[in-house]
Amino acid sequence: MRIIPAIDIIDGKCVRLSKGDYDTKKIYNENPLEVAKSFEAHGIQYLHLVDLDGAKSSQIVNYKVLEQIASKTSLKIDFGGGLKSDADLKIAFESGTNQITGGSIAIKKPEVFKSWIQRYGADKIILGADAMNEKVAISGWLEESKEEVIPFIQGYQKEGIQYVICTDISKDGMLEGPSFELYQRILEQTQGLKLIASGGISSFDELPKLAELGCEGTIIGKAIYEGRITLKQLENYILS
Repeated sequence: MRIIPAIDIIDGKCVRLSKGDYDTKKIYNENPLEVAKSFEAHGIQYLHLVDLDGAKSSQIVNYKVLEQIASKTSLKIDFGGGLKSDADLKIAFESGTNQITGGSIAIKKPEVFKSWIQRYGADKIILGADAMNEKVAISGWLEESKEEVIPFIQGYQKEGIQYVICTDISKDGMLEGPSFELYQRILEQTQGLKLIASGGISSFDELPKLAELGCEGTIIGKAIYEGRITLKQLENYILS
């Protein structure tokens, strides 16, 4: 299972939120590149980079941070937050991302999102299926849609989607453990899905459980920043 640390960006700084609430913002580092380099130094190869300013606005905002990390590390980056147009996508790929994650766009402008899958290929486009009470949430989690998360994923699998990041928003940043049951049901009801678990990871012991369920990757945020999981533990897990 791939280990994918998260860096969330507001005003160019590395922050974490609880349950996606911008009022709970906590700044962990003013230099995201420094954080990314510390991940790389511990053998980590992947990074989940989220433009929280972009998620709330109508376009990509923090692409300079993406550019900096992509040019000064060898991390394979997936980038999300505020990707709402072909122009945004072009900026993201030109700034060095390996994959992009689209969530709100997949609900609000499905034809645009489907065209991205066709144009860039399913290995470059990740479906963001972030859910509150199993309904997909959009616009930086500020809005709940009527789409149920499992049928939503199944629908996009028919369009060729392979990678899905699923965050249970009620768990995100709470350090209370991930949604094992939800991930199990998603994997039971989809075939060949590369499911990336996100939200609530609180201890190292949860990682083998997610791997056992069949998750292809897991995104870890606050547990690293709060010292619940050490980079050394992750390094040993990757090497084992």
